[in-house]
Amino acid sequence: MKQATRRRNKDTQLKEFETRDLGHDIARSKAAVVVRPKTRQMPTSIFLDPAIIEKLKSKAEKRGIGYQTMLKIIVHEHVDEY
Repeated sequence: MKQATRRRNKDTQLKEFETRDLGHDIARSKAAVVVRPKTRQMPTSIFLDPAIIEKLKSKAEKRGIGYQTMLKIIVHEHVDEY
């Protein structure tokens, strides 16, 4: 009997979790903290050869990130070399 009750409670909790938007509860509880960089980031535009973008996309996919994030990492790691 205990196992059936546990399963029913688990199903009820799962159903509530899947159907309820918890955003207001989280905000009200102040349990989540948004972390933002202390320095402001500035948008920029550059024109790149499509071959470079394809290489970036390929390398980024291996890491599980976007190609723009990959470009940002590369710039951050190598900017002091120039």
